[in-house]
Amino acid sequence: MSKQHIHIGVEDAGRGFKRFVKAWHKAETSETEKAEIHLNFEDFAMLASVLTPKRLELMKTLRQHGPSSVRALAKQLRRDYKNVHVDVSALEEVDLIQRTEEGLLIAPWDVIDAHVRLVA
Repeated sequence: MSKQHIHIGVEDAGRGFKRFVKAWHKAETSETEKAEIHLNFEDFAMLASVLTPKRLELMKTLRQHGPSSVRALAKQLRRDYKNVHVDVSALEEVDLIQRTEEGLLIAPWDVIDAHVRLVA
């Protein structure tokens, strides 16, 4: 079973668009490559505001223990329900966690590769 990877980083829209166009051209020529999933932010401050240590812990707990409700997750994490709910909403908004058909939370990623360029 292959691991599910997501690449997270800081990238300007132009660079992301060029990567997309390159992948599109490869697909048109039937060059098959494993699909890459990227989540990019405008700057490091935005990335850090979404991917906080508490939210990383939340995703890790979901990944280790499987699908969960917000209430059960808050109990597992020994955190306030309201704060966990806020974190869940933020992570769902950027698709780092998802819901099953039954409405339970899951973390679909085995690996998060985070990249920050120091030089453009």
